Amino acid sequence: MEREELTFPIREALGGDEDRAFAQIVKQNHNADVAEALDGFEPAEVRALLLQVPAEARAELFGYFELERQVEVIGYFNRPELTALFFHMSADERVDVFNQLDEETQEKFLPAMAQVEREDIRRLASYEEGTIGAVITSDYATLTPQLTAREAIERLRRVAPDKETIYQSFVVDETRRLLGTVSLRDLIVAPAHARVEQIMVTDVISARADAPAEEAAKLIARYDLIALPVTDEADKLIGIVTYDDAHDVAEAEATEDFLKAGGSSGEVPLSLRNASIRALYRSRVFWLVVLVFGNLFSGAGIAYFEATIAEHLALLFFLPLLIASAGNAGSQAATMMVRSMATGDVHLRDWGRLLGREFLVAGLLGVTMALAISGIGWFRAGSDIALVVSVTMFTVVIMGSLIGMSLPFILSRFRLDPAAASGPLVTSIADACGVLIYFSFAVALLDMPAVG
Repeated sequence: MEREELTFPIREALGGDEDRAFAQIVKQNHNADVAEALDGFEPAEVRALLLQVPAEARAELFGYFELERQVEVIGYFNRPELTALFFHMSADERVDVFNQLDEETQEKFLPAMAQVEREDIRRLASYEEGTIGAVITSDYATLTPQLTAREAIERLRRVAPDKETIYQSFVVDETRRLLGTVSLRDLIVAPAHARVEQIMVTDVISARADAPAEEAAKLIARYDLIALPVTDEADKLIGIVTYDDAHDVAEAEATEDFLKAGGSSGEVPLSLRNASIRALYRSRVFWLVVLVFGNLFSGAGIAYFEATIAEHLALLFFLPLLIASAGNAGSQAATMMVRSMATGDVHLRDWGRLLGREFLVAGLLGVTMALAISGIGWFRAGSDIALVVSVTMFTVVIMGSLIGMSLPFILSRFRLDPAAASGPLVTSIADACGVLIYFSFAVALLDMPAVG
């Protein structure tokens, strides 16, 4: 059911006499649809509705809210309600919310949690934001190598309600050192008396907790994993990253790169709808101010060639077209390169080889665009201007493409985010260079003085 169709019955359940009307709506519809419909309700109203739902189903529905919305809603929960909600949430979602709470709220509910959950929250919350450790969950199934296939299946049956996934189990020794993995399918088809150590895969793809979070997403995508085991420096299993969490990491990383490519910087808000005015301002102001001063070079270039422009005003007609083409070519090249670097297809050592190929591609593009514009130049201002415009178009397309391709490598070399090379930064550099190239060709080919 669509959001609009759900809003009215939910509103009725909120003000109706039936205490469990909303619980029936949740039971009959997907949690994602219900969560989306609740976006239009006040946090206090959402709390009242959630309390109509059994605790386990409540936590599952709550997990479909955006993180900012979760924090907003739980501000209206009292300690027993918050404790019950956290108890039934998955470990990774629980920690994500916990990290967003102020210290006073954290200390308010922690004493009410069981010691196991309390220690689990503190341990998972200790990992630095942006690392794999910050997105792991402790809700995974472990087996020992001595268990038979029958015993392993029985164990999985007992722990299944509390685990995020049992389709992939992790084999550990008495010190929790990771020995291998075994799938539920392999356990089912194996002879009942076969031991886990005979069935398990020992060549395990794993990651360290202090590695960047996007590394987990890349490994899961590359090796088509259900879950990625995460170990500490002693190779002890401390958690897993599931494929759905990896998808969220990849989506967040792609969104951040996309926003940075548009000229955002600093702490980029990933949710435009919930972002504050201050956050939006801070994420956009830096590059805009920097590029204002960068664009002064374009103005200075135009001023320097004032006499040339006054002698042939037709040159101004083609100026926006030429510098826009340079910026567009640069943005295209930068976007393709940032994407390739983000997926691991291209590395810093590939710059030299790719530079030569980009030069050839940009040359072909430049010839095509020069031919396309030459007719307009001839029709508008004659053969002399057409020659200047055509040569400039060929040159600025090559120049813009090489700048756009190279900037991500340069930024990576200095350990800066290559996503910042796209969009406004490339365009501003290409604009300034394009102005100088255009009027330099005009002076040379039209035999005019540069200044008056």
